[in-house]
Amino acid sequence: MTTEPSPACAAQLPDFVIAHRRHWDDGNLLCDHARLANAAYLFGFSSECGLKAVMQALGWMPVGAEGVPRKLEHRQHIQKLWPLYGDLARNREGARYGLCPDNPFCDWSHHDRYANGQHVEREDVRRYRKATAAVARVLDLARVDGKL
Repeated sequence: MTTEPSPACAAQLPDFVIAHRRHWDDGNLLCDHARLANAAYLFGFSSECGLKAVMQALGWMPVGAEGVPRKLEHRQHIQKLWPLYGDLARNREGARYGLCPDNPFCDWSHHDRYANGQHVEREDVRRYRKATAAVARVLDLARVDGKL
C-alpha cells in the first residue's frame, strides 16, 4: 500500500473559503446533534480557514503557487492565528475586518483529534460557534467589499 497521495489529491490547492464553509456547516450539524467534541474541532478549523481566506484576500498573507502561506507565522492553527489576525487588522488599518480581541480559541487544540472528547464542555462549543459566526460575517463583509 502506498502512502503517496493520488495525483488527483496532490493537485488540489487550498481553498480557504470553501474549507471554511464546509467545516462551518458540518460543525453546526454536529453541534445540533450534541456531537460536541467534533463540532468544537470543526469550528476551530472553520475559523482558521476563514481568517486565512480574509488574510489572503486583503494581501496580509501571501501564499505560494501551491496555496500554502509563505510565512511560517501564518501557518498556525486558530488558537495562535486569532491573535495574529487581530494584530494584522489593527496594524494594517483593517479595523473594518476586526474581531473580538479576546481569543475565544485560546484553549482549542488540533491535538484534540486524538482525545476522547470528554473534556469538551457545552459552553466551549457555544463560544467557538459564536466566534466562527463572527468569522463568517467578516468573510461576508470581504465578499461585499469585492475582496473575495
